[in-house]
Order: sequence, then C-alpha cells, then structure tokens
Amino acid sequence: MSGFKQAPRVVLGMSGGVDSSVAAKFLCERGYEVLGVTLKVWEAEDEHTTSKRWQERGCCKVGMAKHVANLLNISHQVVDIRETFEKGVIEDFINGYLKGTTPNPCVRCNERVKFGSLFKIAEELGADYVATGHYAQISRTSSGRPFLAQGRDSKKDQSYFLYRIPPSWLDKMLFPLSEMEKTEVWREAEAMGLPVEELKESQEICFVSEGDYRQFLKANAPEAIKPGLFVDGEGRELGEHEGIAFYTPGQRKGLGLATGERMYVQRVQPEINVVVLGPAEELVTHSCLVSDLNIFDSQQLKTGSQVDVKFRYASHPVPATVEWLNAGTISVRFLSPVRALSPGQSAVFYTGSVVLGGGIIQGHSDPLITPRGKRKSSLSPAVR
Repeated sequence: MSGFKQAPRVVLGMSGGVDSSVAAKFLCERGYEVLGVTLKVWEAEDEHTTSKRWQERGCCKVGMAKHVANLLNISHQVVDIRETFEKGVIEDFINGYLKGTTPNPCVRCNERVKFGSLFKIAEELGADYVATGHYAQISRTSSGRPFLAQGRDSKKDQSYFLYRIPPSWLDKMLFPLSEMEKTEVWREAEAMGLPVEELKESQEICFVSEGDYRQFLKANAPEAIKPGLFVDGEGRELGEHEGIAFYTPGQRKGLGLATGERMYVQRVQPEINVVVLGPAEELVTHSCLVSDLNIFDSQQLKTGSQVDVKFRYASHPVPATVEWLNAGTISVRFLSPVRALSPGQSAVFYTGSVVLGGGIIQGHSDPLITPRGKRKSSLSPAVR
C-alpha cells in the first residue's frame, strides 16, 4: 500500500510486575508493535512446581504477564534462560561472598543476562528497540548521541542498576516510565483493571526465596562455613566467626559477641580468613579504588574532575574527585567521609542526572591486620 509506514517494533521485557505492565500499555498507546517477552530466570512458574504463589514472588510472574498481553492484544512468549542466569548471576553471587566481597546480583543480571537476552531476541524478531519498565531514561546530546540518565522519580530511579549496559545499546533502548512517578504508575495499573493488591513489590533478591542470603549460601555453598577469627583494629582476638561469606562492612547484628560495646564489621580479610571489627566511628573512609569499569563519558571523568558518586542503590550521591591510575582503575576521593564502603558493590558516577559510568569497588590496599593475643570467646559447638 503506497505511503504505508510500518509501526516500529519493540521487544518489551515483561516480568509480570506493575512497572512492565504499565510500560506495555504506554508503548501500545504510542503506536509501537509490542512483542512481550518474559524471561524465566529462576524458579518455574507452575502451580505444581513453584514453592510460592505467583503473587508472592519477586519476579517472573508469568501468569500476570500473559494476562496483560491478552488485555492489550499483544504477542507474548516465555523464554527460559535459567542456565544463563545461574552461570552469570548466581555463581557470581556465591563466588563473590566466598571471596569476602558484597556482590550486587541485580547489576550483574542486567549486564549479563536480561538485556543481553532481550537484545538477542529483538535481533531474531527483527525488532527496532528493546524496552523495560525501569525507572531511568535515555536522553540525547545536541549532536544526537544517546546517554543514560536518572528517571524523574528520584526515589525509584534505577539508573544505578543499569550503568553496566554497553554504550552501543543505548540507541535502541526505551524506558516508557522515565517521566513517571511511582504513584502515577499504580494509578495507571488500577485503570487497566489489574489486581494491584496482588502486584506486591519485593525488595528481596529473586533467588533468595526464604530467609536471607546467609541461608542461601549455607544451602548452596556449604564451603562458606569456614570458622575464623574476629579481631579488632589492633589485631586483638575477639572471638570466632562462622565464615567470611556471612559478614559485610557496616554489619552489627549477628556477630554473636559480647564485647561491652557496639562493634561493627570494618573489613573482611579473605586472605587470612579474618573479620575485623570496630566501633561505628571507624567505619568512615575518604577514598576507594574502582575498577572493572564501564564508562559512557570519559571526557567528564578526567583526572581531577568532580563528580557525584553513588555507592549503594539506596544512598544519596556524594561529591568526589577522580583520578585515573591506569586504563582500568579510578581512584575516588570523597569530599566528605562516607560510611561502610563494601568491596564488590558498584560505584556509579553522575553529573547532575547524567550517568557517566561506573565500576566495582575494590578491596583494601592497606596491610592485613593479623591476629594477636589470647582468644576471648568462641562459637558454641552448635554454631560450629
């Protein structure tokens, strides 16, 4: 037909949650041909095999995704990528803790699993774009170059989890909720007739379905149970820990010690299987090293540049200066001290709302604190 212009085709990641469901509605309203894809990354969504009802799950609510697809009259398929997820995310998660770091599985999942899978499917289906329900946005410079930026809802902004996306992908990415507040998204879901009371949002790691990550490690990596020593900053022995995998900087609960003062995990030393404890005031630091980088804009990350750094999803960005030590490592010096930095977590660099890139926080370069003195306490036989 003369003059006919085919609607742009977009592959939409549909988890079955409220965000991707509303994103599907918006894309349809904007004239896209939407191809819904649910990536099965963990437990099978089947009433005979799942350990929880779908509305209690944190991800992969296949039933809801299918319902929304039918409601909007769009195509939908389920793609099983559990093997990829296990290798790219779960093994990394376990190995990170075994090495005494604090991994971020959501960052790795977006990098290694979800977006890679969606882009592969988009190529197979001849789609023009890939979209998700993340709270972030793709903006463009005056010359048309795309860049990643924070979403409008600062409380829900998820750009921190997306900083490892290859720059070459940005041109083909859509975030339909970029200008939305979460409260607006809930109202849209209600207007669609979705059972919003069942669309619970989970703050848990999707594959840690019961208890916390420590129970998951004990069940899936029993070698994590490897007792060693708690020491203070002078190396004085304070007692025994259960295994370095179960402790992260800033942790106070679950230490099992009675020292007469509040003690916090200061650092984990996997080389000698030692966990260093100390008071709250010793948790602060003025600098860190960041490597395993993914950089969008190196021009604004030159040595001496001042940027804002976010080192936890829930933390506020803090001002810092950066120095390139080599092609793969940046030294970050905070203008004010920060508390409880965790090796293995991500440090993401911003200027205003624009994401410049980021990397993985590295461990201490300070000398090891070695145990000395008489052991003051020990774990009970039951804990051992």
